[in-house]
Amino acid sequence: MKKQQPRPGQPRRVHYFPILTERFLPRLMKLRRKLRWPLAALAALMLLIGGTLLYLRLQTLPAASISQTSQMLDIQGQIIDTFHTGENRRSVPLGEVSPYVVKATLAIEDRRFYEHRGFDIKGLARAIVVNIETLSAKQGASTLTQQLARNLYLTHEKTWQRKIKEAMYTVQLEMNYSKDEIMGLYLNQIYYGHGAYGIEAAAQLYFNKKASDLTLAESAMLAGIPKGPKYYSPFMDMKNAKDRQHVILNAMANAGDITRADADAAYGEMLTFQPLGSGEQNGFAPYFRDYIRYIAVDKLGINEQLLNEGGITIYTTLDSTAQQAAEEAVKNGMQGSEEQQAALVSIDPRNGYIKAMVGGRDYKKNQINRTLMKTRQPGSSFKPILYLTALQSGYMTPVTRFKSEPTSFSYDEGRKVYEPRNYNDKYFEDFIDMRTAIASSDNIYAVNAIMTVGGERVVEMARKLGITSPMQPVPSLALGTSPVSPIQMASAFGVFANGGVRVEPIAILRITDRSGKVLYEAERKEEKVVEPAYAYVMTSLMESVFDNGGTASRISSLIKRPVAGKTGTTATDAWLVGYTPELATAVWVGYDKDRKLTVAEAHRAAPIFANYTEKALAAVPPKIFPVPAGVVNVYIDPTSGKLAAATCPNKRLESFVSGTEPVEVCGQPADSGADTGAGGAAGAPSDADKKSWWNDLKRWWKD
Repeated sequence: MKKQQPRPGQPRRVHYFPILTERFLPRLMKLRRKLRWPLAALAALMLLIGGTLLYLRLQTLPAASISQTSQMLDIQGQIIDTFHTGENRRSVPLGEVSPYVVKATLAIEDRRFYEHRGFDIKGLARAIVVNIETLSAKQGASTLTQQLARNLYLTHEKTWQRKIKEAMYTVQLEMNYSKDEIMGLYLNQIYYGHGAYGIEAAAQLYFNKKASDLTLAESAMLAGIPKGPKYYSPFMDMKNAKDRQHVILNAMANAGDITRADADAAYGEMLTFQPLGSGEQNGFAPYFRDYIRYIAVDKLGINEQLLNEGGITIYTTLDSTAQQAAEEAVKNGMQGSEEQQAALVSIDPRNGYIKAMVGGRDYKKNQINRTLMKTRQPGSSFKPILYLTALQSGYMTPVTRFKSEPTSFSYDEGRKVYEPRNYNDKYFEDFIDMRTAIASSDNIYAVNAIMTVGGERVVEMARKLGITSPMQPVPSLALGTSPVSPIQMASAFGVFANGGVRVEPIAILRITDRSGKVLYEAERKEEKVVEPAYAYVMTSLMESVFDNGGTASRISSLIKRPVAGKTGTTATDAWLVGYTPELATAVWVGYDKDRKLTVAEAHRAAPIFANYTEKALAAVPPKIFPVPAGVVNVYIDPTSGKLAAATCPNKRLESFVSGTEPVEVCGQPADSGADTGAGGAAGAPSDADKKSWWNDLKRWWKD
């Protein structure tokens, strides 16, 4: 059949379907085939997400891990502190928290908290841009919900497994709790420093008030602490705390929560803090406990949240008997003084264990640990380091003599002059040897010594002994004008007690987690920095400080065992650094604001040292300092420094490193065959020796 033709004048009819079918259908089919797998993948992804959300919705959140209590143990294994006991956390409803706290926390931690669903994508993008621009990790993007999930249910290890779990728990928290409930959980859980968990405990600790009563200024101050309690606590660093408060107030003003005038007024407000020290912090060894926390977090890298919540155990070197003796000695020794401060640190020179630490007389009033402060001049207590340098370098021996009289010393190629003076302008006006100079703390002799040996060598020796404070190799270094810390002085003198071997001070022996796994174990670091014979000769010389005529002779009756050491006094600082074979101890007294000491105030260091040493070692039998090989004891004439014969009017038994003892003889020897070799004594004591027979007997016995 022929196709019907259109009549003239009628439009031609076009059939589009065949054309579409022929031209476009193949293209549509081809496009469908291309989209099949992406669409299927998208559908699968949507199904996976939906299934995951459904799964998480049906799962219960794990038990929170915040209830684990960490412990600090002394050397005997007794508990001396706990971290995060239940008494430190006081939960309150969000309605009983000052609105300023909520706004301040959101402004600095998560300003889009009420807009996101657990993850702040905009905040993450903003943080990435800021960090790329500054080439650092200045800004983070962790939401409050993420922080809460991490703190409640997880450890703080940096692994992908932990991050995935954190994301899952974040979703579950958002599913199971309202935003207000999450905010309340966060504020009741977060750590505000000094043992305070939760905003209620923090309000009580810092301001002695309820969380509901916190002002804008107080709220902004507290909101800044969780970022880093060690750095932003007003008790630790007021400048950092105020700077952080300023940042938070500005953030609140920028968010429209407060006016700029309110922010400025709050920043200028003088806050009244509750004295730190009530409760647990006023207990046993508080300065040592703070020191342990500092070492664990800042030096060993233990996460502070893990320290406070992870159930770890810290094994320390503290000897509770010694610590109790130290606290009592400082307390009794400072009676009658309202403002004067004191510090004591004691180290076992044989292993470096810190046995006792008292950083001040009243932790409740002031938490500054003065045993660690490198701001105090050691005065004459630095002189043994100088004399050790002179002995070991071969420039001097114990009988090297200088005249004790007012003297001017030129240095720096004659361009400068130094004129030291003795205490109370008292001089021998005659030649004296090293033992006399140490016992009487003669400054003229000390400056003569440093001019002889050279200041650079003295600085080098001090570094070997563990003193890291800045020192200038100038004549005044001989008199202890370069500031040091008590812990460095105790460690340095421990080298003398330990036969020339320096052992790095240790406070933490090991740290274990809640299951007993060792997280950290101390390695003993020791080094022979002084020849044993020279260390012993210095010990023998420093024993004279406690003999008749010595600067510490007034306390000699309090110590019933061999002891060596050196006093030191400046206008503002007084020291006694001394040791037995078992303990090296530094005691400092003075004022925090460099107020000058009276004579009575300067004399407090020595009795504190004596009372502490005797009580700390009450159960330890007295021991003499062991005499190493290479030491000889000979009788010498103190006036001439020569070997003493029977006809010499005065004699003194003196210790020398073998080969450095004098060879010339004073007077005519009674017996030409008298033995003056190693281990012997030339001549015999005359009647003049009877005044010091006990000291000579002790030295003879050691030989």
